Amino acid sequence: MRVPELLIPASSLEVLKTAVIFGADAVYIGGEAFGLRAKAKNFSMEDMKEGIQFAHEHNVRVYVTANILAHNGDLPGVEEYFKELKEIGPDALIISDPGVFMIAKRVCPEIEIHISTQANNTNYGTYRFWHELGAKRVVSARELSMKEIKEIRSNIPDDLEIETFVHGAMCISYSGRCLLSNYFTGRDANQGACTHPCRWKYAVMEESRPGEYLPVYENERGTYIFNSKDLCMIGHIPDLIDAGIDSFKIEGRMKTALYVATVARTYRKAIDDYLKDPVLYEKNMPWYLDQISNCTYRQFTTGFFYGKPDSEAQIYDSNTYVKEYTYLGIVGGTNAEGLYRIEQRNKFSVGETIEIMKPNGDNIKAKVLRIVNEEGGEQESAPHPKQVLYIDLGVPMEQYDILRRKEDA
Repeated sequence: MRVPELLIPASSLEVLKTAVIFGADAVYIGGEAFGLRAKAKNFSMEDMKEGIQFAHEHNVRVYVTANILAHNGDLPGVEEYFKELKEIGPDALIISDPGVFMIAKRVCPEIEIHISTQANNTNYGTYRFWHELGAKRVVSARELSMKEIKEIRSNIPDDLEIETFVHGAMCISYSGRCLLSNYFTGRDANQGACTHPCRWKYAVMEESRPGEYLPVYENERGTYIFNSKDLCMIGHIPDLIDAGIDSFKIEGRMKTALYVATVARTYRKAIDDYLKDPVLYEKNMPWYLDQISNCTYRQFTTGFFYGKPDSEAQIYDSNTYVKEYTYLGIVGGTNAEGLYRIEQRNKFSVGETIEIMKPNGDNIKAKVLRIVNEEGGEQESAPHPKQVLYIDLGVPMEQYDILRRKEDA
């Protein structure tokens, strides 16, 4: 049995540290160029260096995305970028473009290369091709079934790793290669600038009646014919392991620390429980399902793992998220008074009951007793985003605990 890696996304240094503390075996991040999430905060070289050092101190690996489909003008910059990465030592580069792949092999041959899902990796011949060129890992296309992945595993070398998305937002286009954003806005999804037009509402227009829009009703809000549900495989860990997958990948390089902490903690416990005792895994299933719904999501699907989904199984008939909790901040160190430092992310007030989310799975309710600003002044509420505050919740906390508030249904 292969023991799977839990691979968690991070949009910033803060989120990387959260992922590490809440159970990641590896974290994937983007630099300021050549990744497919240009709108994410992404990492400066300085932050990347600090993040890699922090992760390595906790025995966690870091992978850097460089998975754009490159144009001629990108290649010189890619070469310089890889020279910089060579100095700070990430554990792997995630690449989809063959030209970028060859630059990485030449400039930093000591860094592993992982082949992105963007490369349309749908068969074992493709896996063998990349392995012969020197790739350490291939990320499976999201359109593959469990049966197909298992067949790939049995037809590739043992030392070639399979990485597979198991949770998060799903692109409606084949292996994420979409032209809609470029067509509508001139922003190329394959260059990292997707505007997510798959989430927009559409109507039908008949050719002989231009300008007359015919709504296609799925519900009272309209139709979202390209809008996929979110993938969730928390209930299918045994099948994923049996298929021979080496790395369970979570989507979400634009998500908050609350999302990352929630997903990392839940999948960490589910994987560990199953490996310890399959009966324990089944027994704790209600807890996994409850916890995984504590972060923002669209509605869940198992995607293509058990066959091609029909529209009801795949299409989400709204453009809104389900949101059960609001992210308030991450606990830092303490001041001379013993109050805990946080950088506020959403408003909360004295007297309000919130939750402390801990890496070990505990969720502790606590009342906000005091809020003090950096100048030492008392505040009744925390209305200003990213304000540094010191708080008293009446209970001890630890650095990197997450603060959240449960919202009314």
